[in-house]
Amino acid sequence: MAIKLIVGLGNPGAEYVATRHNAGFWWIDELAREGGASLRHESKFHGLVGKARLHGKDVWLLEPQTFMNRSGLSVVALAQFYRVLPDEILVVHDELDIPAGQAKLKLGGGNGGHNGLKDIQAHLSTPNFWRLRLGIGHPGDRNEVVNFVLKPPRKEEQALIDGAMVRAQNLLQHMLAGDMETAMQQLHTDDAKKRPHKKAPEA
Repeated sequence: MAIKLIVGLGNPGAEYVATRHNAGFWWIDELAREGGASLRHESKFHGLVGKARLHGKDVWLLEPQTFMNRSGLSVVALAQFYRVLPDEILVVHDELDIPAGQAKLKLGGGNGGHNGLKDIQAHLSTPNFWRLRLGIGHPGDRNEVVNFVLKPPRKEEQALIDGAMVRAQNLLQHMLAGDMETAMQQLHTDDAKKRPHKKAPEA
């Protein structure tokens, strides 16, 4: 299935704009600029919505304005109105379990404790939507997670995250054409090349 709706997850409000938890919003903002789309507040969709023309395809862009833990309300409202199926939806979000500088693409699976994914899954009644997971790294202590995601990345982390977003954006053509396998393969191969190689133990 080709992607018809791209949802970026984040929290509304100026105080959250630069925080790690808003990585999904950052990606949507870039796509809107590239596709010449204006994101406007649509109360019936509980979010900022725009239609972009990217790589010869029309695609809906959505930034829910419900706060993260109620993102599903916005997603399901737009998906039902425009008859977009779950596997035609790509949700872009921050991911603690992936280092900054890497991004992963997958269909379905668990929510990893991510409140935005959890609520979307509940509203769509299925986990089978696509996810673009933008790595932000982990603070190392579970008790620090909330504080960590609600703070801006360090300068060097931001550069790594920006790089991963560009690599994912370069594969958007495949996603919009429904060739998710190629997009996944190239994205994950690029990430593997960027991982530091462990030195082999000396004999």
